[in-house]
Amino acid sequence: MSDRFHCSDPTERGPGLTAAEDAVRRGDLVVLPTDTVYGIGADAFAPHAVTALLAAKGRGRDMPVPVLVGSWKTIEGLVDHVSPEVTDLMHAFWPGGLTLVVRHAASLAWDLGDARGTVAVRMPLHPVAIELLRRTGPMAVSSANISGRPAALTCDDAIFQLGLAVEVYLDGGPCAADVPSTIVDCTSVVPRVLRAGAVGVEALRTVVGHLEVPAGITG
Repeated sequence: MSDRFHCSDPTERGPGLTAAEDAVRRGDLVVLPTDTVYGIGADAFAPHAVTALLAAKGRGRDMPVPVLVGSWKTIEGLVDHVSPEVTDLMHAFWPGGLTLVVRHAASLAWDLGDARGTVAVRMPLHPVAIELLRRTGPMAVSSANISGRPAALTCDDAIFQLGLAVEVYLDGGPCAADVPSTIVDCTSVVPRVLRAGAVGVEALRTVVGHLEVPAGITG
């Protein structure tokens, strides 16, 4: 049976975070609120947990799982080199709705799917998510829904879709906005916008002037 904790209640928040931390360390799945939509998360360094996450969503390895972190410093342990562009974008928009695709360190013992040496990283702007991530370290987190179905904007939405596949649900109330994160590929010399979202293109340009924006992407 899954456990649900209402994190707006101070008497449940602490026990809920502890239960979620314990579940992650066991290799189980948790659902957590973020500043975009609810996410389903697992220990990024436990391949069996990531496999279970993909199975719960009905998603293939061809769509690698992004990673959420609890601080700017965490990314330094995930990559061999942090470029000036990545540093500037992190400082300007983290925590927040910006996902950065970077080349991860070859020495990392993880398997997030067929990522070809890259990882999509974000620091969410949500106190419950940040506190959990600071306890667990980097987590593999995808939207808390069955692949192809609407994203979960409430904990009830996530429970309806994922049910007993998840050990612990952290209920942070309704999401503030149904807007995905903006994704920027920073694996080349010139950063490239892959998806429009919470952070607009013009805001990105104020930080990184040499930005590639494919036709059809606006905002």
